[in-house]
Amino acid sequence: MASRAGKRYTLLVYKLMIERWWTAVFALGLAANALAYAFHTTVEAWRWISLAAIGSIVAVVGLVMFAFRNSAYVQPFSDHLRLATPFLRLNISYKRLRRTSSAQMSALFPPKSLSNWRSEIIEPLARKTALVIELNGFPTSQTVLRFFFSPFFFKDSTPHFVILVDDWMKFSIELESLRAGTIPPSEKKPRGDQSILSRLPQK
Repeated sequence: MASRAGKRYTLLVYKLMIERWWTAVFALGLAANALAYAFHTTVEAWRWISLAAIGSIVAVVGLVMFAFRNSAYVQPFSDHLRLATPFLRLNISYKRLRRTSSAQMSALFPPKSLSNWRSEIIEPLARKTALVIELNGFPTSQTVLRFFFSPFFFKDSTPHFVILVDDWMKFSIELESLRAGTIPPSEKKPRGDQSILSRLPQK
């Protein structure tokens, strides 16, 4: 029987990092091409052609980064959870999952305890809520995982993943629903005047 798939949720850490860098990379490529054009009449042909070629490659890399800014995602299935990045796709069996909890990113990664460049990355995400998925053990080598995943997926050395998406509550409900083998919640959106408590099942 085919595994039932849930919604794909974009991983915000990767989206933010790519959005921060793709414009700089693309602009660098354009600058190199502009410089090559400016000097094409005053230097040997191979020099400005080489510079133009490098600039074009760098600009293309920037566009590729832009195209892949939403390519990192998490997706629950009926028998596993998928974590996908531009370089690694990982399927985590629910047998490994111990429990889930939620916490603000600033509590998981206090900015004052981070290096300057990491604190700059976490700053716009500090007030967002992440879902911490605790595991019985990592599905593969922790060294491999830390190489392919951002440091913001791990709050410490215990087996777990910190998952940051736009709607952590919806993701959590769908994850638990599929994990339990129950029928997913209705796709109908709740009315704006309904509170979370009012949507809880009544005894």
